[in-house]
Amino acid sequence: MTEQWLLLAVIGVVFAGEALSVMLQVGYFKWTRGKRLFKMAPIHHHFELLGWSEVQVTQRFWLIAAVAAMVGIALALL
Repeated sequence: MTEQWLLLAVIGVVFAGEALSVMLQVGYFKWTRGKRLFKMAPIHHHFELLGWSEVQVTQRFWLIAAVAAMVGIALALL
C-alpha cells in the first residue's frame, strides 16, 4: 500500500532468514565438501537440535516477526 518494497525484507525477516539459512547451509556444504554451518537447515530445526522446544522456537519466531513488522511499519511512516 505504501509502495516501499524494500521494507518487505524487514517485515518478513523470519521468512527471509529461514530461506537464507537453507541457502547458506547448501552453499557451505558444497564449498567445504561436507562440513555444515548449522546442525540442520532450515534454522528452526537447528534450534530444536540445540535443545529448544518446538513451542519456544515458535514463540520466539512470532516475537521476532511481530517486532520486525512494527519496525517495518514505523519505517514506512517516516
